Amino acid sequence: MIDHAMAAPLKHKYFTPGVWFLTALFGSALLIALVRFIFGLGLVTNLNNGYPWGIWIAIDVASGVALAAGGFTSAFLIHIIHKEKFEALSRPALLTAMLGYTFVVIGLLVDLGRYYNVWHPLLPVMWQGNSALFEVGMCVMTYITVLYIEFIPIVAEEYRNRVNLPILKFLNRPMGRLLAFLDSKMGKFMFIFVILGVVLSFMHQSSLGALMVLVKTKMHPLWWSPVLALEFLLSAIAVGFPMIIVESLAASRSFKMKPEMSILTPFARYVPILLGLYLATRFADLTIREVWHYVDGSLESRFFVAEIFFGGLLPFFMLLSEKIRRSPKWLFIAALLVVLGVVFNRINVYLVAFKPLYVSARYFPTIWEILVTLGFVAGLILVYRFIVIHLPVIHARRDAS
Repeated sequence: MIDHAMAAPLKHKYFTPGVWFLTALFGSALLIALVRFIFGLGLVTNLNNGYPWGIWIAIDVASGVALAAGGFTSAFLIHIIHKEKFEALSRPALLTAMLGYTFVVIGLLVDLGRYYNVWHPLLPVMWQGNSALFEVGMCVMTYITVLYIEFIPIVAEEYRNRVNLPILKFLNRPMGRLLAFLDSKMGKFMFIFVILGVVLSFMHQSSLGALMVLVKTKMHPLWWSPVLALEFLLSAIAVGFPMIIVESLAASRSFKMKPEMSILTPFARYVPILLGLYLATRFADLTIREVWHYVDGSLESRFFVAEIFFGGLLPFFMLLSEKIRRSPKWLFIAALLVVLGVVFNRINVYLVAFKPLYVSARYFPTIWEILVTLGFVAGLILVYRFIVIHLPVIHARRDAS
């Protein structure tokens, strides 16, 4: 079993040329977001009454939620069915999920026309139980809270005995006592939050698909389905482990650590099973609905074929190979294809397949929308790097015993 005590701050230098570039990109995104908040969506986006959402929903929100699925899938694998040999992957997965959902909320705020009303779902008098979007909002808010609660022991482990606030020094001792208390007591109740996190994730991952079931007349038949909620849930489950693999291998390269193939290779064996289940469900749905004839060479069908082949079938067969699972380079490529395939699916569902009835031209994002999306991804990477340098998230050595 692998001990959490082996996780330690990486103590690397934070700023590198790459980090400076990401900082500039993130800064530009914040500047554009500020312009949007002051002057409105119309100045920086191509959104209109026909296309009320664009890449800030398709990528920043829908894709971001899916790619943060590593948090609940790893929690289920490690803490519920007790595959403790993968314990070293749990903290990075938790951090990725926590930051992913945080940036999802930020992206949503930028996209909302009346962003200042985002707190309304907190009031019971404004609840609408028949709304799929209401369910998504409540689950996401609750799940973010659960993720931050699950992250508290990591902070407590590092700072319980050495709180040193430079200005509010009188808080050092009570903060230290609070962290020591949380570190000693939270473990007894953490299973509640782990189970709650898995249940909430099942609910809102599926509900993001249920949203699009409501707009059947505005969607291409290759993507619309009465079981779209199930397909969204299965695709999120399928991408959870590949996202953890991509994050682990990318972090190993960034921090010049040896890739932990002794953990990642057996971990990757689960991916073809979960990805195969998603693909089988997708193919069965297309067959039952008799819509294969829409693969006819049109723009939509070409996007569909690219999504299924490069994001599904190709990595599925690649990951069946033990040789590929043992190779850091090829495992990274195969896992990245799954990640990009799910992102492509969300783009296809929310943008390519979606066509309002009375519009003259398709939506295409402005350069400002693209920069905001890229900048938020850069911001996520920057915060991730800062946290793993200062908190015990990544195992410097992952020796199993």
